Amino acid sequence: MKMKKMLFVAPLVLGMLSRSVSAHCPLCTISAAAVAGGATWLGVNQIVVGLFMGAFAASMGWWFSGLVKKRFFPLQKQLIILLIFITTILPVLPLIGTGIFPLHISVAGDYGSLLNRTYVINSFLAGSIAGGLLVSLTPWLSSRITLLRNRKTFPFQGTVLTISLLLIFGAIIQVAAG
Repeated sequence: MKMKKMLFVAPLVLGMLSRSVSAHCPLCTISAAAVAGGATWLGVNQIVVGLFMGAFAASMGWWFSGLVKKRFFPLQKQLIILLIFITTILPVLPLIGTGIFPLHISVAGDYGSLLNRTYVINSFLAGSIAGGLLVSLTPWLSSRITLLRNRKTFPFQGTVLTISLLLIFGAIIQVAAG
């Protein structure tokens, strides 16, 4: 238990002592992992922690993809987002993502066939993917709301929408998971 507390406190202390921090540096990733570890330690379900970490990783990916102004190859923006997502989530996965849950798919055939199996899903990874998808779909949803409101937006519409959806989905998952 002492080691978990050290993993939670050390990056926070390092973050406070540093003079400047650039985005998506190792310190940022470690700090995000520390917050995720602290949330897990406090009893927040790993799927919910994954939801917020995935949202963080996807947001970083969208931000970084916007920094590259010149297009060098097709799907460049999407690949940058995916690369940032992977390089944020994978280092955290061994520290936080230890929980698993079964997912039984029963469509047709005998047990063991491709359409009738039980799959083992990593809770943190599933939540991360859901959080990344939620953040990636929010701009589209925001544009639909703007069209419904006769091309009018409210202040910080995208941010409010993203945070609201994350909190709503996180609360529902936390309550449902017990």
